[in-house]
Amino acid sequence: MCVHLQEMRTIYICKSLISLSLNNSSHLNKTPISLFSLLFFSSSPKSPNAVADYLIERHKFSPETASKVSFSPRSPNLKRPETIDSILSFLEESGFSDTNLERVIKHAPQLLSANLELSIKPKFKFFQELGISSSDIVQIVSSDPRILTRVDSQLGPSILALKSVLVSNMDVSRVLKRSGHNLSQDWAKTMIPNIEFLKSCGISSSQITRRVYNSPTFCFLKPTRIRENVKRVDEMGFDRKSKMFLEAIRIISSMTKEKWELKLEVFKSLGFSEDDILSVFRRAPQLFGLSERKIKETTQLFLRTGKCDISYVVNNPELLCYSVENRTKPRLRVLEVLESRNLLLKKPSLGTVCKMTDKKFFEKYVVPHSNEVGELFVATRPR
Repeated sequence: MCVHLQEMRTIYICKSLISLSLNNSSHLNKTPISLFSLLFFSSSPKSPNAVADYLIERHKFSPETASKVSFSPRSPNLKRPETIDSILSFLEESGFSDTNLERVIKHAPQLLSANLELSIKPKFKFFQELGISSSDIVQIVSSDPRILTRVDSQLGPSILALKSVLVSNMDVSRVLKRSGHNLSQDWAKTMIPNIEFLKSCGISSSQITRRVYNSPTFCFLKPTRIRENVKRVDEMGFDRKSKMFLEAIRIISSMTKEKWELKLEVFKSLGFSEDDILSVFRRAPQLFGLSERKIKETTQLFLRTGKCDISYVVNNPELLCYSVENRTKPRLRVLEVLESRNLLLKKPSLGTVCKMTDKKFFEKYVVPHSNEVGELFVATRPR
């Protein structure tokens, strides 16, 4: 108890000294580090409270971030506060805002004890030599701060492998912002073999590049898994020349076989035959990436209208991909009102109505009949 009280008194005295020094700028300019060092070591350089207080007082961190950093299992055990200062100053000078800075340290507190010259700066230099802009480097690091903790033998080859595929620095930056967390893998052993294999299947480079942008994790799967799933898709009678071939591989790769069987059971429970299900998959494989609840809810909604049956859905499976609340229900409601009042000279098909852009639907069915469907304006207006 006495030791604890003495520690609290020491911290109080240190804070008081700092408070007095802040009112005397000349004094602070002469010895800014010594006073903060005194606070930092008021109990022990290992004390979480000391680290938190230092981050708050010296670097203006929020109490929440400072506390999370200091009590993290990865929190630094520093002997000199100057280490913290040099690392945070470097990041600030590199363009990190206060918000980005706190995010980086919160998610990778071990950076505060890293070797600035041998670990952090070389990574920034590597990004710069690739032609990646300073603002993009900030975004890449902020998206996954652990990228600065990875050893150079992992980071360099992976990014160079990515650049060999995408070529453009802008494209490389775009992928890194979304998938920097995958840099712990050896991309030269996953992404490159996968891309080469997909090309050998007849898939164009442009398609593959778009897939790397939109679903980068897919390209980092084990090559053996990609090959197995290509075989599964082939066995389903998929045409390799179809633009949906690559999407089908991605969807199959995104779920376990048990999850796939669950999707099939949902379709069967709705009245789809096995041939119907395969036909739907060939036309709109992305539909199988939706939740079972979404598939069931949307299918039942269309069937209840009495305007279509299972065969119509099989031939227009993309209808099930649209948002029920933001597109399907509002549009069906508008048509219902217009039809009940005989305001439609020709009844449109559900496919035509649902596939229209928001703007076109609004102009064709809402504007001419604003008095009749005015209450539906908010639900159907272009977004």
